[in-house]
Amino acid sequence: MNYKRSKLIGGLKPTLLIVVSILLLAGAGAAFADVKLPAVIGDNMVLQQGGKVSIWGWADPDEEVMVGVSWHSMMWAVTADKDGKWSFKMNPPKVGGPYEMTLTGKNTITIKNILVGEVWVCSGQSNMQMAVNRSANAEQEIAEAGYPKIRLFSVKRKVAEKPQSDCEGNWTECSPETAPGFSAVAYFFGRELHKQLDVPVGLIHTSWGGTPAEAWTKREVLEANPDCAPILKRYDDAVARYPQAKKEHEQKLAEWKQATEKAKAEGENPPRRPRAPFGPGHPHSPAGLYNAMIAPLIPYGIQGAIWYQGESNAGRAYQYRTLFPGMIKNWRDDWGRGEFPFLFVQLANFMKVKPEPDESAWAELREAQSMTLALPNTGMAVIIDIGEADDIHPKNKQDVGKRLALWPLAGTYGKKLVYSGPIYKSMKLDGNSIILSFDHAGGGLVAKGEEQLKGFSIAGADRKFVWADAKIEGGTVVVSSDKVSEPAAVRYAWADNPVCNLYNQEDLPASPFRTDKWPGVTVDAR
Repeated sequence: MNYKRSKLIGGLKPTLLIVVSILLLAGAGAAFADVKLPAVIGDNMVLQQGGKVSIWGWADPDEEVMVGVSWHSMMWAVTADKDGKWSFKMNPPKVGGPYEMTLTGKNTITIKNILVGEVWVCSGQSNMQMAVNRSANAEQEIAEAGYPKIRLFSVKRKVAEKPQSDCEGNWTECSPETAPGFSAVAYFFGRELHKQLDVPVGLIHTSWGGTPAEAWTKREVLEANPDCAPILKRYDDAVARYPQAKKEHEQKLAEWKQATEKAKAEGENPPRRPRAPFGPGHPHSPAGLYNAMIAPLIPYGIQGAIWYQGESNAGRAYQYRTLFPGMIKNWRDDWGRGEFPFLFVQLANFMKVKPEPDESAWAELREAQSMTLALPNTGMAVIIDIGEADDIHPKNKQDVGKRLALWPLAGTYGKKLVYSGPIYKSMKLDGNSIILSFDHAGGGLVAKGEEQLKGFSIAGADRKFVWADAKIEGGTVVVSSDKVSEPAAVRYAWADNPVCNLYNQEDLPASPFRTDKWPGVTVDAR
């Protein structure tokens, strides 16, 4: 795409500049098509501070679009390419606002109430989608949600077979009227940044409950990953079967409607609606959500992304070890903004507490998430202590948002604070004990709420884990059991819903871990 700056007309105010330009263009007899902008560029938007931001849209092929801004006396002339697309980059003004931008072709679009600050993309599945009005203390949170310098944008949920150029959504000021239906995790994350940094914050929420990571990843990236070959084969096979599956579904749907009417007439509970067949248009389809809900946002200027997902991939946790980092790299490559901060939430505790140490697919997914920290500029909020055994959607989203915000506050914005709970570093055998060392011990390791540490198990070469005695000694944890004379491995919080209490003094929980590399229950699941 081509772009160029127009000549600066010295001494004229921006508004007058625009008028002059329109008259000059009209006098030249040029025929201009209506200028169109993507949904993400509009009233109330937040432009990312520090560095150039992209502005783009559509007009007639080879059309020239004039752009003027309230913070500068210069204008830009941008020429659309042969497909009618135009784009240019500009330096935003200083943090704050409000500012305006005017674009002129045949029509004139004025974008009002623009702020400059920090912009974050917020994505994932249902725990990211879960709204403020379903979070803990919702009534009070909504009443206190008057933050006009926090701006909210929600992408309408949609699936596409190919990358789309636009989406549906609009920017709004955060208020008791707009916050209730917005992502709770995103809102509490953004609110914490706004309070700590005292700058405008833009939150772009794009999530869909129950969806797997492959739906948010470009097809070409999945094709390049051998671990993802089974995902693509399942989908391609489903597409081949789809015409017949759709016909069968329509028949089942007709039968269901009849059965439902009969049940209602007889005062009985209606049967469950038959599920739509997997195939084109399904939210689980590989790349389907990337195409419709991520691609249209690119190349909007952002600082980084937050992500809360993993439940739908827990049964294939080993595969997630490469799928998830591949998705992150995919987003970074396509946005073209370098290795921007990518922060994610580790799975919460959920389901029944088991009396004895056991294998766990959820623990393996948490492990895969922890391994993703090997990517540069990533961060992980550990919430192993705030889940709910009988609800996969825990209501305490406030602490999730705060713990996510600690990572960029320290790493991106330079605040001096402890941003992570203890993370396993190494082990050392010492007779019948194993000594564990940790990163991010902060002010020191503690057993929260108890005199004794809980959640540690130990095993010998036979791989049979038993509950262990664990004690804090300086900056280490010493683990042993009189049932294991020659220990080989230790695990901590290795369960769907572990009982565990290792923290640092800053009240941040330790991430679940294991010292062994023995094959888990999802090792062959693809």
